Amino acid sequence: MTHVEDELNSQPECWTRAAQAAPGHGGALPAAGERVAIVGCGTSYFMAQAAAALREGAGQGETDAFAASEFPYGRNYDRVVALTRSGTTTEVLDLLGRLRGSTPTTAVTADPDTPVRTAADDVVVLDFADERSVVQTRFATTALTLLRAHLGLHTDAVVADARTALSAPLPEGLVDCTQFTFLGRGWTVGLANEAGLKMREAALSWTEAYPAMEYRHGPISITTSTTATWMFGEAPEGLAEQVRGTGGRWIEGTLDPLAELVRAQRLAVAVAARRGLDPDRPRHLTRSVILAP
Repeated sequence: MTHVEDELNSQPECWTRAAQAAPGHGGALPAAGERVAIVGCGTSYFMAQAAAALREGAGQGETDAFAASEFPYGRNYDRVVALTRSGTTTEVLDLLGRLRGSTPTTAVTADPDTPVRTAADDVVVLDFADERSVVQTRFATTALTLLRAHLGLHTDAVVADARTALSAPLPEGLVDCTQFTFLGRGWTVGLANEAGLKMREAALSWTEAYPAMEYRHGPISITTSTTATWMFGEAPEGLAEQVRGTGGRWIEGTLDPLAELVRAQRLAVAVAARRGLDPDRPRHLTRSVILAP
């Protein structure tokens, strides 16, 4: 078993621990009514997108998501939350350094023994969700679970769905598709983006991701009989039928969207295995992007 397989299989337990720990981190996480930005790089940026949409949708306050390198320093926020598995990513550390003394910051990380410990004002440690694989799975979903629980949006049903996502077989023939498109709405757009990234990182697959209503505006033209279109959450009316009408394959998301992401992680590993790739060591990638001065 690869590291990534072992790590993605441990997600139900990690989510349970994060949800239980959330009340103890209330002082470090955004309070209701605060204007907040959530930042990250790569996978963490996509989790930031999901978390920001969840928080604002729950009426907790205006919440934006940015890639750390694209943060708008001219805007005022009550708190900035940085998601960083390694605690060493250059863009995140630069951002936290620039905000020091002007905007309260919180880092959610898997490794506190890194520069992020002193770069952020508050640090939330999810060391039980750290990973050996370059490809992120459990840290990302555990960080999002922490934020969902903080918002009161996590339930035991989410963990149950994750167990189902790990035990139920993937749709027959799905690994043989030549192109994968992931769709989301609201907070699940970030999950769709992350599913696409997992397929590219681990399996070198041709994947795309869009807000579901945007799929009709051009991307649907690529659909063929070897294309899979996977919906995270409830689909817009008529979209499934339209995709099937092209001859493409439609995958309905029937579980909690975060559990659907676990299914997509499994697909990425399965496609990598079919292609003889090592998902623990994706080409051209490292665990953390550290830029030379």
